[in-house]
Amino acid sequence: MAIQWFPGHMHKARKEIKKTMSDIDVVIEVLDARIPFSSSNPMIQSLKGDKPCIKLLNKADLADPEIIKTWQAFYEQDSHTKTLALSANALGSKGLSGYKTAIANLCRKLAPHRVGTDKAINAMIMGIPNVGKSTLINALAGRAIAKVGNEPAVTKRQQKINLDNGIILSDTPGVLWPKLEPVSCGFRLAATGAIKDTAMEYEPVACFVLDFLMQHYPHNLCERFKLGEPEQLESFDNSQALLSFIGSKRGCLRAGGIIDQHQAATIVLNELRSGKLGPVCLETPEMMQVEMAEFLAELAAKRAEQDTAMNNPADSEGSSQAQ
Repeated sequence: MAIQWFPGHMHKARKEIKKTMSDIDVVIEVLDARIPFSSSNPMIQSLKGDKPCIKLLNKADLADPEIIKTWQAFYEQDSHTKTLALSANALGSKGLSGYKTAIANLCRKLAPHRVGTDKAINAMIMGIPNVGKSTLINALAGRAIAKVGNEPAVTKRQQKINLDNGIILSDTPGVLWPKLEPVSCGFRLAATGAIKDTAMEYEPVACFVLDFLMQHYPHNLCERFKLGEPEQLESFDNSQALLSFIGSKRGCLRAGGIIDQHQAATIVLNELRSGKLGPVCLETPEMMQVEMAEFLAELAAKRAEQDTAMNNPADSEGSSQAQ
């Protein structure tokens, strides 16, 4: 199952971002700390060009702290990139002040040409839908400026916000890209709520999550769903069987004792999103490097096959007839 979702306003937002990027000193990209790679829009790199970037790993309270550190080290190999892990939803007044100062200091480090002048640093904050960007903006501004909603694609237009610390922040709508690739990235985005639930099927996404948790966080899985010791997970043939078992334990039953797979999948995804499955990350830098290498190799093979078919139409036609 390929997951795709690209509302019309996102196309418009991309054009507006491209138009105003020349006036920007620093790009602030808000990522989901559970899926830093999958929640990083590849279009942002092409839109920002060589602009310095601060990557804010938001929802850190829901993510594995050790994996967060590996992502920060990975991103900061680029001297023009700085990172900060935080949880916008959990920002109190004391914590807010510290993060606001930290972000301002990072902006000054990345835009030294503005320091000591009377001109504010122009920062553009970007991020995919439902990554917590609007919540973060409101926390930094100290007032409700950006519309917040527990669903993707709430912000529909750009706006400028003066943070009163020498930073002018340009807010942008959350933008996904037209084709979510590799396919696994689409599943991770769906699992964490970056894609509207109406654009996905719950069961395959929940099975994707269970497959991952069985391999990487078996203790979390067993503890939350009272499955016994991790070794007992081997008794399930696949994640579909485990989903059915979870459904039976949680009372997801239809008439005749049939397991309601959709209801069971809803429980798994809601518990992942709320943190009830514990702090987890669904990807690591090493994992994504492998996935991208495999995806690019597969893409190159498909293109080579298409080129061969175009250059030898007779052979291609003969092959089709033979099949």
